[in-house]
Amino acid sequence: MNKVKYDCHFYRILDFLKHIAIIMFMNKNVEQTCQQLIAAFFKAYPNPKLQNEVNRIMKRFDALKIPMHGKPGGWAGGIIYAITNQGQSPCGIPGVLNKECEDFFKVSMGTIHRRAYQVRELLLST
Repeated sequence: MNKVKYDCHFYRILDFLKHIAIIMFMNKNVEQTCQQLIAAFFKAYPNPKLQNEVNRIMKRFDALKIPMHGKPGGWAGGIIYAITNQGQSPCGIPGVLNKECEDFFKVSMGTIHRRAYQVRELLLST
């Protein structure tokens, strides 16, 4: 009876570790896609100063192993939006219409706003 209990516990732990591995892989995938989207965005809408700041934040998030669950476009747009509007009332990304932003990142502005809020909170807490 004890062996069955231990076997069950072992399989639960094994299953849990598999889930963690999947989440870590998915997070790395989101992170890489996010970086590619950011690079493509700045190729389409050049802004070297903003690009340097966004790249600095991405490196910081990568070093801190910040989990990035969800759509990469939401994170990429949210990071750019948060950095653009840092320290002021949110007013969008200069030179980019909201519709263009939605089309580029393939997410709604609501998603970008939510991610931007999360990014601001992460920047304040780290």
